[in-house]
Amino acid sequence: MLSLSTLLILWLAAVCRVSSTILQNGQVKPTSYANTLVSLSSRSFTTYAANATEISYQGRWDSKHVSWWSAPGLRFGYTGQTVAISFGNWTSNGVLVAYRIAGLDWMFTNVTTGGTHLLVSPTTPGSISYPRTFELRVTNWAFGVQINAVHVAPGEKLVKLPQNSRRIEFIGDSLTSGMFQSYEGLSGWAYGLGAGLGNTDYSVTAYPGVCAADQNCWGNPRGQVHQWFYTSDTSSRANAMYGAYFVDTDKPEPWDFSKRPDADLVFVCIGTNDCNAVNNVTSQAYTDALTKIIQGVHGKWPNSQIVVLSLWLGFYKYQNWWYPSAPSCFEKEVYQVYQSFNTEAYLQNPTIYDGVTKKTSQTGKSAKPFVHYFNTTGIMQHNDINPGYHLTDVGSIKIASQLQQYVKLQFGWEFQATGPEVYHDTTYWNDEATY
Repeated sequence: MLSLSTLLILWLAAVCRVSSTILQNGQVKPTSYANTLVSLSSRSFTTYAANATEISYQGRWDSKHVSWWSAPGLRFGYTGQTVAISFGNWTSNGVLVAYRIAGLDWMFTNVTTGGTHLLVSPTTPGSISYPRTFELRVTNWAFGVQINAVHVAPGEKLVKLPQNSRRIEFIGDSLTSGMFQSYEGLSGWAYGLGAGLGNTDYSVTAYPGVCAADQNCWGNPRGQVHQWFYTSDTSSRANAMYGAYFVDTDKPEPWDFSKRPDADLVFVCIGTNDCNAVNNVTSQAYTDALTKIIQGVHGKWPNSQIVVLSLWLGFYKYQNWWYPSAPSCFEKEVYQVYQSFNTEAYLQNPTIYDGVTKKTSQTGKSAKPFVHYFNTTGIMQHNDINPGYHLTDVGSIKIASQLQQYVKLQFGWEFQATGPEVYHDTTYWNDEATY
């Protein structure tokens, strides 16, 4: 949900991001990100093109190797002690990326349009040890990068890593994308769940302000019932790339669902923008859109288990107590949609939807129940919501932790993370016991 004040904060945050500044609780957060920009012409590398099979792209990237949505990334193994990446002209200048060697802590740097950045060198901690794997994630949901090439030391090579054995898809809006959290996508609950489970590939197809219904909401020209079927998000970057994109043409690339294995689990958390009176989405329009999103997922990934989350808006204070605002935001509609997919009549011959052709059809065969409901009520308290009506970092951690246990109990997934950090800058404690 976005208010006018929130949009102003969003604009200010975008300005600050370009100048490499993070505002935390309204104050400038100290940062000491390395300047990794180097001159490509002055160095010798073994170079791999962006389409090298050794590079595993995470999240959604288009045919030009431009990243979209929240926390997209890439992974590969390498030999030697050097990794550099050349970024293309569709890279948002100054965007903050996180990167790391194997299971070491995240490092951060601001990358430049058309620049080459030396991210691993013989002086980088961990560069002489094993395993030598590399991961990069774009922190910002609005900005992105374009990969031109990946470089290693002369005579060295990239190594293709095996796929993780489990896959999760997240579909949502600002509550899922990590908006207003310290490292945005990398501080959000969706990233925390995907990375925290371990041995899991994850894609966060979420963007602030977007509605489920296919209409303009807070400047997003299309809703997720349409946009989830496409590679790019609804940002100004997409509009700049595709021109008259949202009006009468489908210039953006439809997402090729065959290029990745099907998601095992899909989490859907969307509707707070639909329920904002400014956007004037009716209960029926929201219900239809949410229904088609789920039908679309089942059409593309018939074996996926889908979890629909109840929505949260924040809290209000009345006299000496705090109360949740969520009941005013399609609470009944979300639950009724969940119920509709678990009726015997529906499961006998499920309806599926294609957001590109805008056609519905039936599978022609029965299915076991595949839609689940997760009630977020009671997990967060009023101080887990920041003044911009979005989660604090701690609020995201609480949601992710609860969902980890839910995934283990409901679907039998064991925790396979073995110790590498998930959330950065959360190591705070008290050494003074006598105050």
